[in-house]
Amino acid sequence: MEKLYVMYGAEAEQMAFTLLETMDVAGELAGMENPLIGIKPNLVVSQPAEWGATTDPNLVRGVIKYLQQHGFCNIIILESAWVGDSTEKAFDVCGYRELGVPLVDLKKDDGVPFEVDGTEIYVCKKALEVDYLINMPVLKAHCQTRLTCALKNLKGCVPDKEKRRFHTLGLHKPIAALNKVLRANIAVVDGIIGDLTYEEGGTPVRMNRSLASRDPVLIDTYAAELIGYEIEDVPYIRMAEELGIGSTLLTGRIVELNNKKEARAPESLLASNEVDNLARWIEEDQACSACYGSLIHALMRLQEKGKLKKGFKVHIGQGCKKLSGTIGVGECSRNFEVNIKGCPPKAKDIVSGLEEWINKEGPAAN
Repeated sequence: MEKLYVMYGAEAEQMAFTLLETMDVAGELAGMENPLIGIKPNLVVSQPAEWGATTDPNLVRGVIKYLQQHGFCNIIILESAWVGDSTEKAFDVCGYRELGVPLVDLKKDDGVPFEVDGTEIYVCKKALEVDYLINMPVLKAHCQTRLTCALKNLKGCVPDKEKRRFHTLGLHKPIAALNKVLRANIAVVDGIIGDLTYEEGGTPVRMNRSLASRDPVLIDTYAAELIGYEIEDVPYIRMAEELGIGSTLLTGRIVELNNKKEARAPESLLASNEVDNLARWIEEDQACSACYGSLIHALMRLQEKGKLKKGFKVHIGQGCKKLSGTIGVGECSRNFEVNIKGCPPKAKDIVSGLEEWINKEGPAAN
């Protein structure tokens, strides 16, 4: 079964290069004669990556650098911003004009009809013409589907009229069906800065990691847990598995390429007013941003459930190794009365652990 590769850090270009090198993408492409390689980022809106909505251009630069160094230079970037925004403007604002490869605005493209399990899907013609498709989503929350990552990112490869229709169909079924028609060969996920609540950005949270796999279902299963959701909370993941697109089985398939301590934020761990607000429940000392980002996502999920109440602090960070207290997150706080394990832990596990403690003990100052 396909593996999921995880790399921690903020050096986007080098991370992307290393992920493709580890997966030997050049070897996979070696049998093709001058293949047309399409890169599909997430440029849903005209906002820089620091806002949490769009793919870091440096991550894309790392992919391009890897391909070109291995002799594969027939590369295009193809995207369509969401309905009402300009893809051309997004190319400008997001820094994609400087990447040195042709940019294709799929808003100008025609749709080709397909039928999957009784669902009609129109896919942009140019997206179907590429020989090798590299999907480069942002790992972030979504106000309707809860998660947007590998599977949902391909929605940018359908015409605007079709995007509207996806919403009338409930989003989940057509997203799964789309991935049956348009199969990305590999996904390289920007998990460096994502968004806490909304696909348009504005509540960014730093997570300092990137993921890569040939299985988009595996990626989205891992991503959902990473930001605090169960698979059942994101129905299109299971729907895609049932269509044979990939597997939700995580056991034995996660490969970490470096230590999570390399996920330190370059400056501040905090990235938005919403994160600042959630930080009131955190006692942090030398925390890596991989752990801290998971905790922020978990606190957001608890707030959505109405479970986040005053009267307690969650300890996190390497400075907690010699401390003790009521509740701590991660390996460094293993001496606390309640410890949610993981290095780094997933937000899903933090949500479960904190929710169980809140329901059993109730918040109390620690």
